[in-house]
Amino acid sequence: MVGGVVVALLYFARDILVPIALAILLSFALAPLVRILQRLRLPRALAVIGAVATAVVIAVSLATMVMVEVNQLGDDLPRYQSNLTEKIHSLRDAVGRAGLLKNASSMLKSLDRELNAKDQDEPAGKPSLTDASQGRNPIPVEVHQPDPGASENLVAMLRPLAAPFTTTGVVVIFLIFFLFQREDLRDRFIRLAGSDDLEKTTVALDDAGQRLGKLFLTQLVLNAVFGAVIGLGLAIIGVPSSPLWGLLAMILRFVPYIGSILAAALPIALAAAVGPDWTMAIWVIALFGIMEPMTGYVMEPLVCGKSAGLSPVAVVVAASFWTWLWGPLGLLLSTPLTLCLVALARHVERLRFIDIM
Repeated sequence: MVGGVVVALLYFARDILVPIALAILLSFALAPLVRILQRLRLPRALAVIGAVATAVVIAVSLATMVMVEVNQLGDDLPRYQSNLTEKIHSLRDAVGRAGLLKNASSMLKSLDRELNAKDQDEPAGKPSLTDASQGRNPIPVEVHQPDPGASENLVAMLRPLAAPFTTTGVVVIFLIFFLFQREDLRDRFIRLAGSDDLEKTTVALDDAGQRLGKLFLTQLVLNAVFGAVIGLGLAIIGVPSSPLWGLLAMILRFVPYIGSILAAALPIALAAAVGPDWTMAIWVIALFGIMEPMTGYVMEPLVCGKSAGLSPVAVVVAASFWTWLWGPLGLLLSTPLTLCLVALARHVERLRFIDIM
């Protein structure tokens, strides 16, 4: 009963809880930078503002780099259209010779001809008696909407950006608040949830903070190395806009399991369009096919070991649950949120079943 109420609350209040969860996790990531700035004799206010400003500058710089590379790629795409069309035609002819595609295409064309012939055989609508008696044909009437003005075009262009910018602003506000009141919020939570055993609650919170900090740092370093190797490899292969694909590979790899697949899709398609044959696309597939298993199954276990305390099955179940609950952002937050629950469950007797799972 209590679990159902909690899940329902998480689902229906996701518009408020998702920005708060993002801000809390980002506060764990920026807290070490705030402490470093405070050790340099900066006041806490300046340290918090400096840490948040640094994160915003990095995010804006990355977004600007992505936009520049996307614009350059958009200008170059018409040059690759004819090459990609020829490859698609050759692939279609090669597959069509097997008989399956050719027969299916012929069947669909025959059905389309039958439907069109049936529509043409049906009699057209008869003119009215009045029009026939007066020898006039009916006048077709067309309704045209007036062209939208400049303000309407601007509103239509900015409307899709309203929700992301609003969410980002809310996250930044909560992040600044959490960094300013970090110790006070921790003490209030301890008094609220751990009044019977303050020491155990403090240990649980410290454990969760240390695990999250180590997870963020490890993932950031590994994903940065992964993106750098992917970008360098794509540049050597000859794929255009290789810095863009390396950056996207680094960012998308924070998404469990499907991030690398999404990061590989566009470079593979672009390599197929650019290369004179399929060799470049095969090299790109081999690059991602080697780097992702090596990073996920060799480097991560060596660097992280079992410190995260999450089994592969738990990561998959958590990713499915949080994605169902909060959508794409839930998938991004699934591992940190589950790690927090596991850290707390190790010190709270009633939540011990989460640690076992």
